[in-house]
Amino acid sequence: MKTEEIIDRPLTVAVIGYGPRGQTYTHHMKARPEQFTVVAGCEMRSARLRQMQETFELPDDAVFADEEEFFAEKRADLLIVATQDRDHVRHALKGLELGCHILCEKPLTNDPKECKALLAAQKKADRKVIVCHVLRYAPAYAKFKELLDAGTIGEVVSVDQTENVYYAHQAHSFVRGNWRDSETTSPMILAKCCHDLDLLQWFAGSPCESVSSLGDLTLFVPENKPKEAADRCTECALSDTCPYSAVDIYLRKKFWGRFMVSDERPLTDEAVEKGLREGPYGRCVYACDNNVVDHQTVEMRFANGVTAHLNMIGLSGYAGRQIKAYGTLGEIDFDDHKKTIEIYPFGGEPTVIDTTTLDTVPDGHGGGDDGLVSALYDMLTDRSPALTSLAASVESHYIAYAAEKSRLKGGKPVRIKH
Repeated sequence: MKTEEIIDRPLTVAVIGYGPRGQTYTHHMKARPEQFTVVAGCEMRSARLRQMQETFELPDDAVFADEEEFFAEKRADLLIVATQDRDHVRHALKGLELGCHILCEKPLTNDPKECKALLAAQKKADRKVIVCHVLRYAPAYAKFKELLDAGTIGEVVSVDQTENVYYAHQAHSFVRGNWRDSETTSPMILAKCCHDLDLLQWFAGSPCESVSSLGDLTLFVPENKPKEAADRCTECALSDTCPYSAVDIYLRKKFWGRFMVSDERPLTDEAVEKGLREGPYGRCVYACDNNVVDHQTVEMRFANGVTAHLNMIGLSGYAGRQIKAYGTLGEIDFDDHKKTIEIYPFGGEPTVIDTTTLDTVPDGHGGGDDGLVSALYDMLTDRSPALTSLAASVESHYIAYAAEKSRLKGGKPVRIKH
């Protein structure tokens, strides 16, 4: 299928990686049978592979535990790459070689050379690569961008953004979980904040020229472990009082990340408890093999003169971003936690938008997961431009690479080479 073709049939879909993100995108696709049909998949974990096969009623010869067998031939029009960070580009390249369009989870890669290789491969294959920067498709963020583009506050001068990583989320994903080690996945500023950097570049409407960054791992280190604490929360005398108790987070409060603790479905408390006794999510947060930061700031200057500040804090009591855009004629404040957009025109009366009225499908990422899949068919069939094309999305990665380089040099400014 050539990129310029307009087709009037469902796109066939194959997925590699049936973890939380692969499940999310295919779930939304299943609700749109007139646009998508999942026909094949690859997943190395047997329980998840069975779950995928049952969910989409796939025959035995359409499901694979081995990626070499999976990539032996083209399986579908579209390949969803929802594997681990370091595998994304390798799998996307294989899909492009077979002639597939690609929907790739973020971040793409921790290696700028791989970004350039993927761009070259996409051009050669004449296929689309859409990156899952889902917040561009979330109604509240889209409204914020719409207000900026409409000149509501005149010309944008500066943007201030805070990413509040809920303390339990920080512990789940970036201390105990898959993104705890920058050597095997990505630095925090890329793994978590490429969403934020993508938004800031989108709001600024210009490539970023220079970056400076500071940040550290302060709390989740061995020297902060209480003397009476055990290495596992299920065996710890502090499990009733420690805010990071895995027993409290996953069993009592039933934090959303509990589905990662065990592959058993339906998920029971007994299965979660077993996972906490045996798996990585039951470890003391002060006794893990983590190295990513728990707080970081980034200062940016864009080619059009707009400046921006990002504060990522992994020690927050709640989740949600706060964004303030300052312009020549006013200010716009977006608070994802309070669900409001407040507009303050200079010399005029402020107005408030309740963002809950914008999100008609209140699911993951403020409706962004469903929004991406809703827009995907038209983007792949040339009915609308690709909002998060590979070319647009790599900009956030270049900023992240520069930010981490600056952080490791104590905040020294780094110019970005495009």
